[in-house]
Amino acid sequence: MTPAVPTPTASDSSFDVVVMGEVLVEVATDRALGHGVPAQLGVSGDALNVAAAAAAAGARVGLVAVLTDDDLGRSIAARIAELGISTDLLAFRPGQQGVYLVHCDPDGQREFSYARNGSVGSSLSPADLPQDIIAAAGALVTSGIACAISASFHAAVVRAAALAQRFVFDPNYRPRLTTVERATAALAELAPGAFLLTPSYPGETSALLGTETPQQAAAYLRSKGATHAAVTCGADGIHLESAHDSQWLPAVPAPHMVDQTGAGDAFVGTTTARMVLGDSFATAARYGAAAASLVVGGKGGTGFVPTFEQTRAHADGTEPTNRRAGEPGK
Repeated sequence: MTPAVPTPTASDSSFDVVVMGEVLVEVATDRALGHGVPAQLGVSGDALNVAAAAAAAGARVGLVAVLTDDDLGRSIAARIAELGISTDLLAFRPGQQGVYLVHCDPDGQREFSYARNGSVGSSLSPADLPQDIIAAAGALVTSGIACAISASFHAAVVRAAALAQRFVFDPNYRPRLTTVERATAALAELAPGAFLLTPSYPGETSALLGTETPQQAAAYLRSKGATHAAVTCGADGIHLESAHDSQWLPAVPAPHMVDQTGAGDAFVGTTTARMVLGDSFATAARYGAAAASLVVGGKGGTGFVPTFEQTRAHADGTEPTNRRAGEPGK
């Protein structure tokens, strides 16, 4: 039986957050990839992970992405709707769905293998953009991965950045997708006028910015025109920088570690959503850090998406009250 495309979740086409990117089929294993290794099939990709986190944080979220026009694409759309994300902005066309395989060891470290060259997701272009919707949204979020997967998607990102009220960009540098020169150029092109930039330290800040400390990286991005910079430093914490704020935000310890996939995306999605909904930069980032430390307790990019009640309780150091059986907790 062919799955039906889900009913849109935001029929008035009004969104707090719009996310752009490629959705991928995720094949996850606990052992090194090989013939006969048991695997779990899921739906992920940085854009979906960000959108899921933003929706869980209370935002009305739309996802601009291209899926295959077949049973697989409609099944992916059903998962998107299940995560509380509107399917209004999805496009469906013939092609190959992007796939990635990930092996996670007991410490949550990951090894990836991709099958995405020429994927249907990478075919997105400026012509696919819902321009009025992007211009009206509270924020538009995308990443360096979107810029790297095709020239047409890069052009769409540049156009969307010009339309957005608040443009949020995660560099998400992936050496397997692009060169350091191209990634650096994309960040330099998009930094001026960005509402929020979220590079990671030390990998991205060293490679793309040539800076030695999180503080230097944040100051550099602010000097290039970004309104806010959040330099993520893994389990150590986050450096925040804006015209009215410069502070170190300690990490929120993870209660349970299974898989680090999607942690950075959860930070970006939650922080963006909470800022659009009225929280201060520091408060929103604190919730983002808490969400990131919870999602690592699930397998896969959207294996565990905490509710905002769970995220807020974790940020405050209290036990969530709506934890269901089998969900990670403190």
